[in-house]
Amino acid sequence: MRVLIVGSGGREHALAWKIARSPLVREVLCLPGNGGTAALGTNLEGSADSVDDVLDAARRHRPDLVVVGPEAPLVAGAVDRLRAEGFSAFGPTAAAAQLEGSKVFSKRFLERHGIPTAPFRAFDDPAAALEHVRTRPVPLVVKADGLAAGKGVAVCTARDEAEAAIREMMIERRFGAAGSTVVIEDCLAGEEASLLVLTDGRRFVPLRAAQDHKRVGDGDTGPNTGGMGAYVPAPVMGDALFGRVLDRVVAPSIAGMAKDGAPFAGCLYVGLMIVGGEPFVLEFNVRFGDPETQPLLVHLEDDLVPALRGVALGALDERPLRWHAGATCCVVMAQRGYPGEYGKGAVIEGLERAGALPDVVVFHAGTRRDARGGTVVAGGRVLGVTARGSDLGAARARAYEAVDLLRWDGAFCRRDIGNRGLGRAAG
Repeated sequence: MRVLIVGSGGREHALAWKIARSPLVREVLCLPGNGGTAALGTNLEGSADSVDDVLDAARRHRPDLVVVGPEAPLVAGAVDRLRAEGFSAFGPTAAAAQLEGSKVFSKRFLERHGIPTAPFRAFDDPAAALEHVRTRPVPLVVKADGLAAGKGVAVCTARDEAEAAIREMMIERRFGAAGSTVVIEDCLAGEEASLLVLTDGRRFVPLRAAQDHKRVGDGDTGPNTGGMGAYVPAPVMGDALFGRVLDRVVAPSIAGMAKDGAPFAGCLYVGLMIVGGEPFVLEFNVRFGDPETQPLLVHLEDDLVPALRGVALGALDERPLRWHAGATCCVVMAQRGYPGEYGKGAVIEGLERAGALPDVVVFHAGTRRDARGGTVVAGGRVLGVTARGSDLGAARARAYEAVDLLRWDGAFCRRDIGNRGLGRAAG
């Protein structure tokens, strides 16, 4: 098979790494890819966000399977257009991708189908939104309705923070049109977990539960980011809770989308808050998570390609996937200033030494090759340093051992990835 992977981040490098290891695959193409994917296949010219560029790449290279990584081309209808031209594509249609493309759509979907989530209100008038927060107890969560690269969520512990978030999104338009409507919801207190599920619209196969770290700073401080690290499996999701999530969230979500006339086929990412042992949906994503994909695919023992192809063909085999023993941990190394403004072009040192450590894979997220063949910073989240171990403590230690071999001007990371899981295991 020839497989075309659309995207340029750490998620796409992890997908390319896993797909390239399949005996079913003879060639991997990435549009546009990054400094890491270049070592696994061919990077193509073009933009992942341009559906026209995606179609052009498919027409020129005739892949047997197209895997669309980021949310923007999915919401814009990349899969619809690929399938209309006869290409086999992994990912949801534009109608199904509204689960991530619109927070209002997803919250109303959850409410309509009786799937547990936080109470909420939606507003397209800033004055009405500001008046609402003045009547609600804090903390509150303010979310931009549209796509905001994982940054359009403000967890507000004080009323003036909520008011500032509304002004920033709706009046100052920090996230453009994505913030013209906002969702304001009660803040759930508990422990977060992520569950990714492969589904062809009827059948589904769950991956292992993961735990992401959204805040930029140690101790879950600072603004939300696209994710600063993740580990698999998440101890908060024991077998009983895992089963409840499948029964109360995953199955009714897949059935609900089909009932509503927009069957969901692809990777459904369910962001959860566990409150008193019960699951509540924080958000849906309509693609593999980033950075959860990195530890998940390193932890996955099975070949991923048959499942991807089964989803694309509408014939997913529900056989459970096989996983390595122990745990896997990913630490994101970012560029100073992220998730705000950051510089580019710093040369990254230590990639070979870090990647040579046993059970370590260094995934590239925001990198590119320079004219001299070196690897330089090209994004806010730069690397996803991922390691497997006999347990979470061993995986975490190995990941930070690799982190300490990597350096560039402006590099930083959180130093507490996995602490919550370790504390739960110790308790």
